[in-house]
Amino acid sequence: MLEPSFLRALVWTDYRLAVLFMVFLPLVLLIWAFVQKNEAIQRLLIIYWKVASLLMITVYLMIGGFNISFLSGLMARVLIPVSLWFWVDLNEEIREQPGSLLKLFFSAWRWAVTIYNIIGGAILLGFLPCAFSGVRFGAADCQVWLEPSLLYREYFHAGYTFGFLGFFGILGLVIYVASLAWFVFVRLGKQGRQAIN
Repeated sequence: MLEPSFLRALVWTDYRLAVLFMVFLPLVLLIWAFVQKNEAIQRLLIIYWKVASLLMITVYLMIGGFNISFLSGLMARVLIPVSLWFWVDLNEEIREQPGSLLKLFFSAWRWAVTIYNIIGGAILLGFLPCAFSGVRFGAADCQVWLEPSLLYREYFHAGYTFGFLGFFGILGLVIYVASLAWFVFVRLGKQGRQAIN
């Protein structure tokens, strides 16, 4: 078991890195890709944002105090790197582009996000029991993972109750899982690993 002070530092570092690598940098890259009219990178980043929305859903689940947030957080850590490397046509188109600063930064970001999520997912695996037991979820080492989400609530939703915000997390998760099921069972069979029809 990790020392409480070390665990708290680890959790807050993870959230800060998530804001940098999974919110700020992809937003900058998406704007840059639109300015440069780089359709392959634009399309891949739009897919990324759809998949990465599970992170925001996880934040609201944590605000609501739902232990399923540990499962959704781990699921996001798996799905995000998959979404960045899955599409054969987009990967080939990006690979064949002439060298540019955008392509270099995008490639560096994609590798950094992949490595970050693999490491973060491995760490989160150790806390997966928090998702399956209410008693375990209430333990200090599980509750420390909720602290950044609760601070987010204080900054952006201070006037709303935990239950109200948690409801949006549950609603978002239901919509997300339904969309993912439709993609896996309907679209993937028709289209395969091609992002463009």
